[in-house]
Amino acid sequence: MKDAAPQPIFLADYTPPAYLISDVQLTFRLSPSATRVLSRISFRPNPDAKSRDFSLHGENLTLISAAIDGAPVTPTLTETGLSCDVPDAPFIWEAEVEIAPAANTALEGLYMSNGMYCTQCEAEGFRKITYYPDRPDVMAVFSVRIEGDAPVMLSNGNLVAQGDGFAEWHDPWPKPAYLFALVAGELVNHPGQFTTRSGREVELNIWVRPGDEGKCAFGMQALKASMRWDEEVYGREYDLDLFNIVAVDDFNMGAMENKGLNIFNSSCVLASPETSTDANFERIEAIIAHEYFHNWTGNRITCRDWFQLCLKEGLTVYRDSQFTSDMRSAPVKRIEDVIALRARQFREDNGPLAHPVRPSSFVEINNFYTATIYEKGAEVIGMLKTLVGDEAYYRALDLYFERHDGDAATIEDWLKVFEDATGRDLTQFRRWYDDAGTPRVTVTDDFADGTYTLHLRQHTPPTPGQEDKPPRVIPIAVGLLASDGTEVQATKILEMTEEAQSFRFGGLAAKPVPSILRGFSAPVIIERDAGAAERAFLLAHDTDPFNKWEAGRELAREGLLAMIRDGAAPDDRYLDAIQTMARDDSLDPAFRALALGLPSQDDLAQALHDGGTAPDPQAIWEALETLRQARAQAMQDVATRLYAQHQVTAPYSPDAAQSGARALANAALAMITRIDGGAQAQRQYDSADNMTQQLAALGCLLQAGNGAAATAAFYDQWQHDRLVIDKWFSLQIVNAAPQDAARIARELTQHPDFTLKNPNRFRATLGALTMSPAGFHHASGAGYELLTDCLIKLDPLNPQTTARMCSAFETWRRYDADRQALITRQLHRILAQPNLSRDTNEMVSRILG
Repeated sequence: MKDAAPQPIFLADYTPPAYLISDVQLTFRLSPSATRVLSRISFRPNPDAKSRDFSLHGENLTLISAAIDGAPVTPTLTETGLSCDVPDAPFIWEAEVEIAPAANTALEGLYMSNGMYCTQCEAEGFRKITYYPDRPDVMAVFSVRIEGDAPVMLSNGNLVAQGDGFAEWHDPWPKPAYLFALVAGELVNHPGQFTTRSGREVELNIWVRPGDEGKCAFGMQALKASMRWDEEVYGREYDLDLFNIVAVDDFNMGAMENKGLNIFNSSCVLASPETSTDANFERIEAIIAHEYFHNWTGNRITCRDWFQLCLKEGLTVYRDSQFTSDMRSAPVKRIEDVIALRARQFREDNGPLAHPVRPSSFVEINNFYTATIYEKGAEVIGMLKTLVGDEAYYRALDLYFERHDGDAATIEDWLKVFEDATGRDLTQFRRWYDDAGTPRVTVTDDFADGTYTLHLRQHTPPTPGQEDKPPRVIPIAVGLLASDGTEVQATKILEMTEEAQSFRFGGLAAKPVPSILRGFSAPVIIERDAGAAERAFLLAHDTDPFNKWEAGRELAREGLLAMIRDGAAPDDRYLDAIQTMARDDSLDPAFRALALGLPSQDDLAQALHDGGTAPDPQAIWEALETLRQARAQAMQDVATRLYAQHQVTAPYSPDAAQSGARALANAALAMITRIDGGAQAQRQYDSADNMTQQLAALGCLLQAGNGAAATAAFYDQWQHDRLVIDKWFSLQIVNAAPQDAARIARELTQHPDFTLKNPNRFRATLGALTMSPAGFHHASGAGYELLTDCLIKLDPLNPQTTARMCSAFETWRRYDADRQALITRQLHRILAQPNLSRDTNEMVSRILG
């Protein structure tokens, strides 16, 4: 008999903890198979509690002993924790437990990664270390002693003592258990120093395995830049004497902001020109900033419960986006963010996994580390800043830090700060946190007697559990252009609050061309019948960089949809307009590289589905290939000039200028390859002295069908570097023809370097397959079967990664009946597995609806 389905937890049922904690003393006696954890915890009754029941979370623990105020006790044990009678007064709880880090393949709690002890406690991993009230609203000061034979032993806070076989750490800032961290092993440090604005010296270290020391310099540079930026822009100064980062090979997430000891997936901190692409460098810079910024927006102020996850994640994503915009190109960063939002979050909002930015319930919190929480949460912060203005935004943030430092806060606390700082009523704005779905804004217009009128109507489609959605506050940035391209109305924020509203612009000599949703001022879908001529005009003349890019994307998208639905030829207006844009040397090369990109297969599939047509992944892929070929033929001279013009001869730097030049040159190389069969790509591969150029050339060769020799040579060159070999796995799959993708992916799962236990390698292989829609959704169903086979094997080892990878099936209802049947068969195969994890059970059940 299968176990009963896990029961959901509801936001409405929140109750304060029965007991609070003053301080925690932990001793770890490390052993791969039998680590002992001794805890001494000072509890006190919570005067705001509704009960005095004493219970602690705990999973996969062997209790050795327990005592209250020194007297042994025998608590009642369950699979999820313990309960015990305790005094109705402050008391000391002591316990000793045993755990087995080497057997912990879930990478949650205390586990081992290639001989190194490591922890991951967010969201609920601390309960796998010792018995504790593992909830974010219980905050305490931690003191930690680590005993063992590891040469380096790290924990949160400041190092207070160390000697032969031990190290002691103290974190003076109260924190919830999810921010606890411990790392021990053979590590070497790349040191640094930072002087805060008040003159305090902070010791910085990036700890890595021996041999990786040469890949730390950029990460240290990014950390220092983040610390300085947070002081200058948000007024936030670092608050400990020490800041440590550790690179870990086996890690479910990108990184974790544990107080004073950030643990990073090695792919998110290790970088060198020879092994990392420009995109890797930018991602590393952003993730280091993100985790550092959490020191205030997540650590000093944390979330009361996991329903408030967006309070720390959405705000910190917004802050790291601001940082990257300041470090690099703000328009390019904005476009990149929107591409990612549409690819992940819009897709989430459109399917069975849709949920509000602040969910009202969950079964497994690990399944809610989603694009909605992170990326849409950040967009909500951006809208709030747009509505109140820059000065009021920073004034409100100062009040937030002053009022809630040391608190476990809520969305209500966050919005109240803005109401108090600005005098604005944000009751309606709160719907962005409470309602799921992507609003659609329909736009029509008219012009008469010198007055131009925009008519806007908003509607948010039903999502699971939410049928009707009241109107939201939507800031829509609009500019108006004359027929000669001059701007007759600078950017103005239209504040939409009703289901339907009209906005008028007077004193105009002729009907203008509107530029709507400038800077992507709100995460909505604009529905407007704008013709190809208008889009080509905006691509040529719009003064807003985002809308200039958007016009080209929409021009390509409409042409591709006509090719797919009607068998039309590639649109000459797009081909002409994109050539004009590419030739414009006044435009940032990085912008032009993005503008040469085409809508994704998934984007086109969703557009077809929204239009009432079941998308054919093969037809979508063929249309994209046809347009790419037509564009390459039309732009032969342009591509050759761009490629030559943007070769970088200076020593490699991952800065914005060089990265943009390489991006545009490699976009040109992709077009050249379609004409010369890969001759230029082979020359670039042979001469490349950095990974950006080498990988771009290899991708072009694979696209041209001439990549076998280079693929083998690449492996021979880089087989010693685990992160580069992740790229090798991915590149072969994403560049495969649809009929070959699943076969190649299955062959790679049999490669000696493939392992289920390393999340990076699993995502590099199976994730690459799911990111190739025509291959994954091939009519044979081979992609579905392969992913399911691997998920079934992975679930007993690592439920978190399994559940997240199940989201590849979330769009199943948009496809034809045959594909729906193939997918549902595989989803039921997963559900039929004995002892299926709670994470995966919930995810698959939600996908099936």
